[in-house]
Amino acid sequence: MKNHEFTYQNPVIRGFCPDPSICSANEFYYLVCSSFQYFPVIPIYESKDLINWELIGHVLTRDSQLPLTHAGNDGGLYAPTIRFHKGRFYVAVTNVNGCGNFLVWTDDIHGDWSEPVPIDRDGIDPSLCFEENRVFFMSNHGDSDGGASILQCEIDPVSGKILTEVRAIWRGCGGRYLEGPHLYRINGFYYLMAAEGGTEYGHMEVIARSNSPYGPFETPPTDSPDANPFLTNRNLGGYPLQGTGHADLVQDLDGNWWAVLLAFRQIGQYLAFHHLGREVCLVPVHFTEDGWLRAGTDGTVRLTMTGPLSSEPIKQEMMKRLTFSNTSPGMEWVYLRNPFSENYRFLPGDSLQLRGTSVSLDNPDLSPTFLGLRQSEFTGQLQVHLHSTTGEAGISIYQNETHHYELALLQKDGKSWLIKRRTIGDMQYIQKKCILPDQTFDLMLSIRMDSENYYFQAEISSSAYGAETDYDFGSAESRYLSSEVAGGFTGVMLGLYAVNTKEQFATFSNFSYEMEYKE
Repeated sequence: MKNHEFTYQNPVIRGFCPDPSICSANEFYYLVCSSFQYFPVIPIYESKDLINWELIGHVLTRDSQLPLTHAGNDGGLYAPTIRFHKGRFYVAVTNVNGCGNFLVWTDDIHGDWSEPVPIDRDGIDPSLCFEENRVFFMSNHGDSDGGASILQCEIDPVSGKILTEVRAIWRGCGGRYLEGPHLYRINGFYYLMAAEGGTEYGHMEVIARSNSPYGPFETPPTDSPDANPFLTNRNLGGYPLQGTGHADLVQDLDGNWWAVLLAFRQIGQYLAFHHLGREVCLVPVHFTEDGWLRAGTDGTVRLTMTGPLSSEPIKQEMMKRLTFSNTSPGMEWVYLRNPFSENYRFLPGDSLQLRGTSVSLDNPDLSPTFLGLRQSEFTGQLQVHLHSTTGEAGISIYQNETHHYELALLQKDGKSWLIKRRTIGDMQYIQKKCILPDQTFDLMLSIRMDSENYYFQAEISSSAYGAETDYDFGSAESRYLSSEVAGGFTGVMLGLYAVNTKEQFATFSNFSYEMEYKE
């Protein structure tokens, strides 16, 4: 069937979803991403066309599979790889705060996964390559100077036992932080693909090949159009998409090759900050006459791209509004580390109840009462109605335990305040507050956002006022929640939280997150 070109928009999965890995099975495509300190762990996306993706669950959903205590900023789950072999799905991943490298498996992608099978290997970013009855396991191994090599051995995927000597098979192309390796057998060659340059503005994807899975691996000639890096945006200046790399290959049902990869959108041409996290992009891939890969638009990733399609054009759908009704806990809503389920009540009628403990959002080890959605666009508005009688409850714009903003209701000793708090590194302060004259009121919290700022407002209906009263709590800059300032590998979460409500529950209702898309 003749291929047709179609146009689509990157990112194809928007908001914090880094380190994508992909496989195909049963005429569907399945993609997983890193989740770090958030629970449940490793989101699973499903697609029929590589463009439109639906979140269908998570790989690790039970406390027994993954304790996340002490998984603060930069902690938790790193860089999963998903593969499908002989009717079974496998995911290899690293828990940097626990058992290190392990794999899990399932025969039903929509069902439960196994308990972790430990792999006694150092390094991060594990990957699997299945070849008949052999299973190759690889990860990176770094040194103090930022240099690294790719280590490989064969394993038993049932027991996790290492069956062969561990060998260093490639040291990359000289870029720092060699990571995210994937091995493929295509057209008689073993292709080894990896990322270099660090997952930031110098990020890039490089490739080598060999006649053997253990090498030696050769790279394309440096003076040829096929030279490494074969995919990068590192020299595009102020182009919106930066940090491209950590790619994985898949072949579609029509024989076309594609790569999924991470990238991030900086907030402006001359504002080199990003706070939405690393997102999933898609680029077409083809092989040259010499058997090397060409990817994207002359080796770059663009917001608007074209690719081959052998049927009718695909309509790319964009989710524009999230509510309690079209989201659910443990799916779109995620927790900070392993939650205490007794502190959460999901009620019919578009409402949620949270019981706060003494654990605050500043805690890097334990789980506060918190539910978060990924911020997926620069521009939009978040609002929710709130009722509480004790403690603190509200909205958090959360990057990590040292960088977050709150708009909240604070009630103590029979008094009520509205507060706006900013936490930026070692500086935490209530920037603005106002006292409310009684405790009988209807409160709506609202945060409007654009690429550079968050704008905080509250609306109160009260018998004491006799009418609606609007409070303007000013703005806060998004750059202080960016990876460049806050550090870490995650993106901003739009969270609902409660602290110190004792035995009482704060009630949230009529939640809405409206997104505005701009190409």
